[in-house]
Amino acid sequence: MLRFARTRSARSAEILEDYTELISDLIHEHGEARVTDIARRLGVTHPTATKAIARLKREGLVTSRPYRGVFLTEAGAAMADRVRARHRLVVDFLMAVGVPEEAAEADAEGMEHYVSETTLDAFRRFLEAKRR
Repeated sequence: MLRFARTRSARSAEILEDYTELISDLIHEHGEARVTDIARRLGVTHPTATKAIARLKREGLVTSRPYRGVFLTEAGAAMADRVRARHRLVVDFLMAVGVPEEAAEADAEGMEHYVSETTLDAFRRFLEAKRR
């Protein structure tokens, strides 16, 4: 069942994507991303955030230093940029079809991880056609 495998894969990637996007946001806001801040923003415990960050390190997406924060590698920064762009596209599409902004932002947070590139391309074409 391909669709189930794709969903499981997206679910697994969702955590990595959420963390890299948040780490990027924190670095832009504060110059670094501390595990405490990551845990608080995601509403998880410190050990849960630490475990996720260990996974991000294994995947080559972040580095960390003792008594310092967590920093994105080039691959991690690229992932954060892709996720942010995908989120924006989904929000823009939802708003274009009449979804209120607050609901579009909330709904996009989940959808952005599961929507296929084919669907994203359709969203882009729809928005481009609407702008003309």
